[in-house]
Amino acid sequence: MVVRTAYKCRAYPDPEQAAIFGRTFGCVRLVWNRTLAERHRVWCTGGKRTSYKETDAALTAWKKTEELAFLNEVSSVPLQQALRHQHAAFANFFAGRARYPRFKTRNSRQSAHYTRSAFRMREGELRMARTTAPLAFVWSFQGVDLAELNPTMVVVSREPDGRWYVTFAVDTDAPEPLPATGHQIGIDLGVKDFAVTSDGNRIANPRHMDKKERNLARYQRRMARKQPGSANRRKAKSKVARAHRKVRAARADFLHRTSTDLVRQADTIVIEDLNVSGMVQNRKLARAISDCGWGEFRRQLEYKCERAGRTLVVIDRWYPSSKTCSACGHLLAELSLSTRRWTCPGCRTRHDRDANAAKNILAAGRAVAGDTPDDVCGADVRRQGSPLPQSAAKQKHPRREP
Repeated sequence: MVVRTAYKCRAYPDPEQAAIFGRTFGCVRLVWNRTLAERHRVWCTGGKRTSYKETDAALTAWKKTEELAFLNEVSSVPLQQALRHQHAAFANFFAGRARYPRFKTRNSRQSAHYTRSAFRMREGELRMARTTAPLAFVWSFQGVDLAELNPTMVVVSREPDGRWYVTFAVDTDAPEPLPATGHQIGIDLGVKDFAVTSDGNRIANPRHMDKKERNLARYQRRMARKQPGSANRRKAKSKVARAHRKVRAARADFLHRTSTDLVRQADTIVIEDLNVSGMVQNRKLARAISDCGWGEFRRQLEYKCERAGRTLVVIDRWYPSSKTCSACGHLLAELSLSTRRWTCPGCRTRHDRDANAAKNILAAGRAVAGDTPDDVCGADVRRQGSPLPQSAAKQKHPRREP
């Protein structure tokens, strides 16, 4: 089995290379925006979809015009890749997997994708199209021999704070599965604690945004005082982007460490199918939920479990894990968010809200997987798919007539 692996490294282009890449970024952005506008016009006027072949023909016609003749000055591969990515983005949109594609701006992250015909990798040296000298980068992956690297695609990118990166996409063999541990674990994600496991372990929420809040606010105030379009505003904007980058990097490092530890601990991991996009609509909790990165955490668990030979079970989001007693299965009618501990009216067991939810999540995952244990309750598990059956614990008893 062949898997796609990406290695992202810090790049240091010289002034000539930086100018060529900057020109390429601008051409990619122009092709993307013009194609997106044309697609939108065709759809609104005639209700027709635009194929990749039509966008490719339009790009060829643009290059022959006097207005857009400068598109011939850069490599054609990143321009073609931009068309392919937009075609895939619309396919995902019409399939309901993504939102409508948006226009690109020069203030966001800039990138250009090069296939094998637009770069050359020999003995650890990377030479890009339309450049003369090899691109300097720092290789920090000790387990991979750079001289034997055979990438299928190279992505050159520039972050808003001015840092350059180069990403190598390599097709490699699937790694060997990790040895079995004979352990299963349920995870309840939260804001107070990032995660609580069914074993009783608590993973504290680092709250990366709160730690950088004062510095970020100070940099934003300084940027707001600068004249729009001036060099000082550009410098202040770079500092704001740098502060955001530090928060983003700290959050990514935390999520990678946490997900890797969990994958190594258990053969089966059970989580909830959280509606993160709907939960951030709450104005009081939107910032805290976004800072947690639950969506990225689930994505990392999915691909890491697949590579390690683990099983990831995602249970229904409507399963009342917090309101169900993990000892006897009693279901509370109401449980406010502020209630962190409660006593079961049926068996008088004292529960911690998050720990009890993690145990019920594990029970639900075992029931979905067909392995129902005796020490936890999984009666209120909904199966995935449509239609969903009525929950066992929510069924009302028939009214008895006198």
